[in-house]
Amino acid sequence: GTTAPPLALLQEYQIDIFFAQTWTDSRLRFNSTMKILTLNSNMVGLIWIPDTIFRNSKTAEAHWITTPNQLLRIWNDGKILYTLRLTINAECQLQLHHFPMDEHSCPLIFSSYGYPKEEMIYRWRKNSVETANQKSWRLYQFDFMGLRNTTEVLTTSAGDYVIMTIYFELSRRMGYFTIQTYIPCILTVVLSWVSFWIKKDATPARTALGITTVLTMTTLSTIARNSLPRVSYVTAMDLFVTVCFLFVFAALMEYATLNYYSSCRKPAIVKKKTKKNVFITIDVRPPPPAMVTFNNALYWQELEETCVYECLDGKDCQSFFCCYEECKSGSWRKGRIHIDIAELDAYSRVFFPTSFLLFNLVYWVGYLYL
Repeated sequence: GTTAPPLALLQEYQIDIFFAQTWTDSRLRFNSTMKILTLNSNMVGLIWIPDTIFRNSKTAEAHWITTPNQLLRIWNDGKILYTLRLTINAECQLQLHHFPMDEHSCPLIFSSYGYPKEEMIYRWRKNSVETANQKSWRLYQFDFMGLRNTTEVLTTSAGDYVIMTIYFELSRRMGYFTIQTYIPCILTVVLSWVSFWIKKDATPARTALGITTVLTMTTLSTIARNSLPRVSYVTAMDLFVTVCFLFVFAALMEYATLNYYSSCRKPAIVKKKTKKNVFITIDVRPPPPAMVTFNNALYWQELEETCVYECLDGKDCQSFFCCYEECKSGSWRKGRIHIDIAELDAYSRVFFPTSFLLFNLVYWVGYLYL
């Protein structure tokens, strides 16, 4: 027997064929002015015919309407032609790593059931495999690229058998997946970049836009996964949808980072004023432990948050980001890259489109041409 290769998915395809076999039986020679004798299907059971089977078929059905679709012709030299019409459901092992830009060779395998090659040998005739005019049939999800036939010998415990195989070359059409998955994913990623042009103080608008795009990508990812069989490996579509999701999620995290550091910068000014106010009023009237009063203004001492202390103490200045103006100068800046967190939106307007364009270039060139 044969086993499927690893990471292969067994799919089923249906094909309608006219199967013709020719052989010579010297016992059926006759002398007559007729060179060819055409018989009906009732005579098929009275002569010897090859015991041909389709090895990878799940089901096969012969057509019997309105009469059995069989043809039997006998030449005067004993040559016999036997044809019949069949509808076969056969297995095809699919490798979906490049889905939906994948190509497949679906085989139709046949051989003798009981006669090894020492007793019966199959041979292809010239131009023996032909397809009907493609105007009369159409594959909606695939393009038919052609066919090829091979011959090999299979060794089993019962003997060596001649195996005949026809491969149908198919290439998947991308039109459906482009409209349903690729274009919506690209537009959703581009939509997430709109938040970079919205003021950072518009928290509700930017947060709603980020969460909406993330949820949209989640829905698109689910729909894309439902369009192919359940496989455990990553397909080309899975890779594209996942990267698009990461871009959308990164755009939301970009605003979270910007909002966090921007909120940490504001207390620094308050702290300076608070210290100055405390110094002026402390000799006149000690303030309450929780607050300081000056010119009818209340300054909570708790405004001195952790990030304020860290930056002014020089701890946070060891990073590549600066929270406050005091951290922008000093010997520690030598040999380091300065990134102003307040300009994060400006950086993102360039980084996100450029990196997404580069990813698309590598993705499409790699899968379509390499």
